[in-house]
Amino acid sequence: MTEDSGSATAGPQVPAADQTLAILSFLSNQRGPVAASTIATQLGIPRSTIYHLLATLLERRFVVHLRGERRWGLGTAAFELAGGYARQEPLARVGHQVVADLVDQVGESAHLAVMSGRDVLYIVDERARRRPVLVADVGVRLPAHLTASGRAMLAAMPQKQVRALYPDVSSFADRTGRGPRSPRELRGLLDAIRGGGLASENGEVSVGMRSVGMPVLDHAGWPAAALAVTWSEERPQDEGWLRTVLEVAAGEIRRRIHGR
Repeated sequence: MTEDSGSATAGPQVPAADQTLAILSFLSNQRGPVAASTIATQLGIPRSTIYHLLATLLERRFVVHLRGERRWGLGTAAFELAGGYARQEPLARVGHQVVADLVDQVGESAHLAVMSGRDVLYIVDERARRRPVLVADVGVRLPAHLTASGRAMLAAMPQKQVRALYPDVSSFADRTGRGPRSPRELRGLLDAIRGGGLASENGEVSVGMRSVGMPVLDHAGWPAAALAVTWSEERPQDEGWLRTVLEVAAGEIRRRIHGR
């Protein structure tokens, strides 16, 4: 057995399950089918391993192979999973009460979001009384690199995954003229968050509004979702205290997801 084939079946450092999920995540973020060599290069996985895993995914209908173009794309089984998630809304069910309690505690609006390509998708939104109307709402998508929740999740991802999502300047949407506009600027911002800073944004989604965010990590340390609190800059908040409150709330959602 070669080193590549061994890593495809049970690599000690990167299990096949992680590699398979990385392939599906990468394909879901592309505008169309891509070559296997591109997948291998972007994810840093040997080509022989990529072909082995793609063959298995093809059997299970999670990918399709466009032979004439020598490209791979998502299959019908992947869309069936997305439909099942939409029907069950497990994270929304688990997180709703936690977000509501968070709003009661801080007196500001709060949200729970998940990553969807280069966007965040809001699945829970609780508004505090007598607070400004926000653009965030259940079902709304916003550019992840501009939101506190998106930055929290991006900072918790492997750097190669972030590079795959934001390969060049054309990947960066703009709303208010603020925020990172290149991979280098985003890398610096995320490095600061990984170094102990709190994920935040100031007027990058809506002028005059600020937010802080915290990732909700799964058992493998992957950001399954993120919590965020948003307030008007006219009402200053203690971000250190908000960090502590968000950490507790994120921990509670994780406990409810995993039953511990």
